[in-house]
Amino acid sequence: MSDELNRRLRRAVRALDDPPMPPGWNHAEISDVLGDAARRPAAVLIALVERAGALHVLFTLRTEQLTQHAGQVSFPGGGMEPGDHDAVAAALRETHEEVGIGQHLLHPFGYLDCFETISGYVVTPVVAELDPGYQALPDPREVAEVFEVPLEFFLDANNLKRRRIDWRGRPREIFDFPYAGRNIWGATAAMLLSLVRRLEAIT
Repeated sequence: MSDELNRRLRRAVRALDDPPMPPGWNHAEISDVLGDAARRPAAVLIALVERAGALHVLFTLRTEQLTQHAGQVSFPGGGMEPGDHDAVAAALRETHEEVGIGQHLLHPFGYLDCFETISGYVVTPVVAELDPGYQALPDPREVAEVFEVPLEFFLDANNLKRRRIDWRGRPREIFDFPYAGRNIWGATAAMLLSLVRRLEAIT
């Protein structure tokens, strides 16, 4: 990645020695519906890969057979397990299990703030550089497709869409990034927006 963007990214994220702690930045919105019960810890990996001098973000398309988030675009990740030392370990493990990318190809360098989901998780996003020579081997039980989207697409405010829905009888604002026939929305879009806002704050 370029020196300038590398500098901005590393200033925008939380350092690895400064991991975020719950509650999530959207806790007030979620607790209004779910209450203050403990959320299950989870981690996702926001992997950035350089292509021809431009950064791209790695995504998965979930299979239609899953009981949760079927057919949705998401980051690799999932619930933390007892053997996971921290969110970085969980994100790397889940990425390897879901899309077959080895840990030696990933170089985590920071975090975003925690985010709470309507499914009862508190998610720690881990941001990492991904070797452009990686080859994805998705688990067909979980992942239908692995694809990349240029980071610049998310930095363009014209590509962010908002809509309001009624969820459990209460209005909620949902973010969408429609891209090439796919819709990146919900928690994934909200975490992307968190990264975008952090980058925009860095001059």
